[in-house]
Amino acid sequence: MILSMTGYGKAETEFNNKKITVEIKSLNGKQFDAGLRVPSIYRDKEIEIRNKLSQTIERGKVDFTIFIDYSDKIPASKFNRSAVESYYEEIKGIAQALNINEPSDWFSVFIRLPDIIKTETVELDETEWEIVKQTIDKALVSLVQFRIQEGDMLEKIFIEKINNIGLLSKEVEKYESERIEKIKTKIQESFRKLEFSCDENRFEQEMILYIERLDISEEKARLSNHLNYFLETMTNEKNQGRKLGFIVQEIGREVNTLGSKSNHADMQKIVVQMKDELEQVKEQILNVL
Repeated sequence: MILSMTGYGKAETEFNNKKITVEIKSLNGKQFDAGLRVPSIYRDKEIEIRNKLSQTIERGKVDFTIFIDYSDKIPASKFNRSAVESYYEEIKGIAQALNINEPSDWFSVFIRLPDIIKTETVELDETEWEIVKQTIDKALVSLVQFRIQEGDMLEKIFIEKINNIGLLSKEVEKYESERIEKIKTKIQESFRKLEFSCDENRFEQEMILYIERLDISEEKARLSNHLNYFLETMTNEKNQGRKLGFIVQEIGREVNTLGSKSNHADMQKIVVQMKDELEQVKEQILNVL
């Protein structure tokens, strides 16, 4: 089964007159890379959250957010009186020393200065944290389900494209004998135009060697094996994104070799179609876990 690295999960719960919402978004990435935005009350739990995410998500770029919506009252915030008085005396003294006007709106000045507002520190209740962890688990289940649905879509695309490449490779066969005869005739005519005699036996030997180098039987066999291996890996293994990427590279090599050996206009058109199908697989393979 294929899992996509693209996913979205969300879960909500309520505890002590506040609504806690967990939201997780994931995109494709080579490694696990998580960005966390959590309220200050959960800040010391970030390592635990990160470990929980990495165990389930494994790979990809992740945005994780916890929102708190207070239905009753929010933790009290108030001015730091001593800081306000200190800033007031300092600003007043500077204004007198430099003979400049004092601010007309002191509060607009104070509100922009550091340490002016202080919020009451709230201890995290372990019961609340257990509920938050359960909410994170629910959001992860939702995200995995999303990844499964996206993976099903990717699997259908891959099966279609890989089968198309296999069908196109079979179309090459009807041009093979015609291609060899055309190349052989072309070389013979070129030699006749040169108007000099040569050893016919040696000429035939060299012709056979040259034609053998244009033979594409091995490339077709390897291509068929790679296509089958891709489909087997896709359905029988877990977290196969990197491996499928390597197989796609091997498929690309065989298709490129077919193109370089073709020496036939219709065969080259087929190879271009194969490359087009393969390119679409390459684009989507980046999203596979």
